[in-house]
Amino acid sequence: MFLYNLVIYLYGLVIKLASINKLKAKQWVTGRKNWRENISKKITALNSSNILWVHCSSYGEFEQGRPLIEAIKKKHPGYKIILSFFSPSGYESFKDWSGADLICYLPLDTKKNARDFIRIVKPKVSIFIKYEFWLNYLFELKKQSIPTYLVSAVFKPHHPFFRWYGGIFRRSLSTFNKLFIQDEASGKLLEKISIKNYEVCGDTRFDRVIEVKASFIEMPFIKEFCSDKKILVAGSTWPGDEALLIEAYKLLNLPDLRLIIVPHNVEEKDISKLTALLVRNEIPFNLFSEQKLNNNANVLVVDTIGLLSKIYHYASVAYIGGGLDEGIHNCLEPAVYYKPVVFYGDDYHKYNEATELIALKAAKNISSATGLAAEVSAFLNNKAAINEIENDLKLYFQKKSGTTKKVLEILKLT
Repeated sequence: MFLYNLVIYLYGLVIKLASINKLKAKQWVTGRKNWRENISKKITALNSSNILWVHCSSYGEFEQGRPLIEAIKKKHPGYKIILSFFSPSGYESFKDWSGADLICYLPLDTKKNARDFIRIVKPKVSIFIKYEFWLNYLFELKKQSIPTYLVSAVFKPHHPFFRWYGGIFRRSLSTFNKLFIQDEASGKLLEKISIKNYEVCGDTRFDRVIEVKASFIEMPFIKEFCSDKKILVAGSTWPGDEALLIEAYKLLNLPDLRLIIVPHNVEEKDISKLTALLVRNEIPFNLFSEQKLNNNANVLVVDTIGLLSKIYHYASVAYIGGGLDEGIHNCLEPAVYYKPVVFYGDDYHKYNEATELIALKAAKNISSATGLAAEVSAFLNNKAAINEIENDLKLYFQKKSGTTKKVLEILKLT
């Protein structure tokens, strides 16, 4: 634990230094100031002994945990939900979400912070989503005999649990009363290290994207921009993705193809870099925030957050960003609309859904702008293949739905 605690301490120090000129780092630090006093007041106001604590790392993990939180609130209204985030991208997006009774940042994982947070919150049950293994919190929860669960987890051979140096992380797995895992492959890996407290239930993200699709409401401005044209929606893009997209878009040179770019970061400096790139390439564009359409511009830049999962409804083909940066983002959001998907890179094997979509031929991975243009063109011009993809994806989502219900039944909250 000494090395782990040292790394945690150094991480906190680096974030504090970065907060001088980095917005997200500043939010990370500011959001944790006086956390003991702030959380204590809010917990006291709740006046409840039935506290359920759910922790998500960020935006994506929240979307994964959201169906379960909502199901718990509906089936067990006596519980007060405490929702914590590690990352500003999660907290800042959902700090006003009405589905939880208290939303906060998770204090840095030091021994004292973990002890104080759990003492203040007094959770009756705690749930961690997917990849959250904060060792001091987990060992403190175990010490206090607080039932703890990991939901929608997936394990891969490269994870530290299965490496020679991963002893402390292997120990952390025994702190959970149950590991709700996505697939049998994860179970086999856990068996190799003598971990048997797991249940194969699937991925709650399927329930979430199905729910989002079912609640779809027409978006007039997006619909007007799309008109009756073919649409390439590029979601959660980073600068590398955007350079690749623009090169591919020029290679395609299709007058009836419209491109919607939804960047991962929508701060002014990021949008300025993207629009400058479009200007340099002499590509006219519209900005979503302006709500005005230039009929000569076949590109739309969506410079706001929270719309992507619905914009995919309008796609003919979807490009998923992140492959040139931190890893591809959520492929299920476009796939639930039965749309073919393209993403960059060969490391998609880290993501079960990406591997499964490739196997269904509903997704393609590329390594260049030329490859991207070729795959988009192939999807746009093969109606028979698109019909087959639609049928396969319908069956795929039918098969994968229902994880939330399975988890809730096994949890047996009282």
